[in-house]
Amino acid sequence: MQQIQYLIEISRYYGADSRFVIAGGGNTSFKNAEKIWVKASGSALATIDESGFAVLDRAKLNPMAEKIYSSNAAEREEQVKNDLADATITKGKRPSVETSMHNVIDYQYVVHLHPTAVNALMCAQNAENELHNLFGEKAVYIPYTDPGYVLFKKVNNEIIAFRKRFGEEPHTIWLQNHGIFVAANSIDEIKQIYSEIIDKLNSIATLNSISETVLNSTIDPTKVLPAIRMVLSTETLKTLKVRNNALIQYFSENAENQQYIARPFTPDAIVYCKSNYVFVNQNNEDKIISDATAQITELHKKYGYLPKMLIIKGIGLVAIGENASQCDTILDVFEDAVKIAYLSNSFGGAHPMTQSQIDFIDNWEVENYRRSVAAGKSAGRAENKTIIVTGAAQGFGEGIARNLLLEGANIVVADLNENVGNQTVEHFNNLAKSNCAIFVKTNVSEISSIESLVRETVLNFGAIDCFVSNAGVLRAGGLEDMTAENFEFVTKINYNAYFYCTKVVSRVMKLQTAHSKSDYYADIIQVNSKSGLRGSKANFAYAGGKFGGIGLTQSFALELAPFRVKVNSICPGNFYEGPLWSDPENGLFVQYLKAGKVAGAKNVEDVKEFYLAQVPMKKGCSPEDVTKGALYLMEQCGETGQALPITGGQVMLS
Repeated sequence: MQQIQYLIEISRYYGADSRFVIAGGGNTSFKNAEKIWVKASGSALATIDESGFAVLDRAKLNPMAEKIYSSNAAEREEQVKNDLADATITKGKRPSVETSMHNVIDYQYVVHLHPTAVNALMCAQNAENELHNLFGEKAVYIPYTDPGYVLFKKVNNEIIAFRKRFGEEPHTIWLQNHGIFVAANSIDEIKQIYSEIIDKLNSIATLNSISETVLNSTIDPTKVLPAIRMVLSTETLKTLKVRNNALIQYFSENAENQQYIARPFTPDAIVYCKSNYVFVNQNNEDKIISDATAQITELHKKYGYLPKMLIIKGIGLVAIGENASQCDTILDVFEDAVKIAYLSNSFGGAHPMTQSQIDFIDNWEVENYRRSVAAGKSAGRAENKTIIVTGAAQGFGEGIARNLLLEGANIVVADLNENVGNQTVEHFNNLAKSNCAIFVKTNVSEISSIESLVRETVLNFGAIDCFVSNAGVLRAGGLEDMTAENFEFVTKINYNAYFYCTKVVSRVMKLQTAHSKSDYYADIIQVNSKSGLRGSKANFAYAGGKFGGIGLTQSFALELAPFRVKVNSICPGNFYEGPLWSDPENGLFVQYLKAGKVAGAKNVEDVKEFYLAQVPMKKGCSPEDVTKGALYLMEQCGETGQALPITGGQVMLS
């Protein structure tokens, strides 16, 4: 049906544009005489297809305009929900609560959105007067009305009055503190109407006078957010994410301006960000932690929930989510509120929702359903942990990081190879559920680079639960062949860098455990080698660094145990399929053949067979095997300073 394809087209057109739609909000519809297709709850306009629409029987919908429902709000909304369900032809699809409004607007296409420019006007003190001054009397204005059946009746009555007055149907219906409905018989006309509206509003209220350039925090987030994250993680681990720019600073750095963003403007803001926020206006790290902790505790005691948004002077907006995906949504929605607060000054100043309006949305079953859908799930043994894996752009590290991602972790791919690293993260995020992966270009042999890695991790996730020191290099060769330069290079990456990484990351972990429950432990895991458990002929540079790594593991474990930071090594056997071994130019098989490490070997296959024959279980060690070892080390809290062999029995501890 061509009209449905047009509906999908217009839905995606606006759904993919953050000026019009945030957090998958808004809804669209098409109707003919018999049926209406309307976006189903939980569907996102940006990616919607035909399966994302609920189809309803208009013959069953039409009587709802005249039907008398209960005077009790909760009972009434339940009755309306049941009638909508009864009218739904596509069972299992929950139609938008605004379906009835779509049905009574007598145009084929209806597109209801919440554009920032529109809500700058609709969430302003002089909304009605300014609307009619700008767009004339045919712009239908609806004062704020609780959503659901009451709003539907209000809109229906206004449409009837409009018909009597003007002898036609309204193309636009403007809802105070809620958004706009635009309707027409073609999607081209809808685009034209929206374009004219946005152009006119933007000519009056713009953000040009205040830059939105991304800004760095003036307070070190690594000294603040890991502590606050643990204060918030009373039941499950939370994810935190920071956003900062000049517009955000206009509010976050000025306590007087903060009053204008202290209350929500729209129902969507309540659904995703709740209605009470924490403002912290201290000037040093310790005071920020103390003040934030006190306010979080008080808010939870008073309202029974934890905040979704912190506004911290010197840092910016800090979203608190059940997962990384939810953090992005919270930031998008709250930053939109910041824009509305600023732009509304062109229309008489901000007009937030009242407490009674907020309470209705907070307790409304429909919005609680949307909230549960928005929370998302990933589920796994590393659920919502944030894990850095160095050397994870490819090879063994990529496999470990990918498998931890599939167990629900947020993954930071730390590697020097920027092109491959970004490709890896793109692939990871296609596999992720509600968790997330990011790439940070990192040189593990430089402390300043590791500090930048830790900062980016904290800005994106709020914490570091586990650090996997995997980055490593190998240069094979005996005493006659090994150069001083190669020896130093191998030692710097395989030994020194492990110290550098532990030195930096342990600061964050100690801060976390100091503010967490007693059953929370952080982990540092070095990916060592079986060559760290016994010597390796013509490979002493590599083996020596790995032997030393186990010494570091035991020493770090003793030092960090009082802070509930476990430090362990994993000693894998050979990963034959990875580039470390199988690279045709510089893999270990090639290097060992050239170095004469395998007596009598004439080709690479001879070398490979020689090594496989030494493994009792006749198998190589895979990233999946190592990941299981890492998960075990993270889950247990009775061992630290250990070197866990995963060698197929080739090396056994004595």
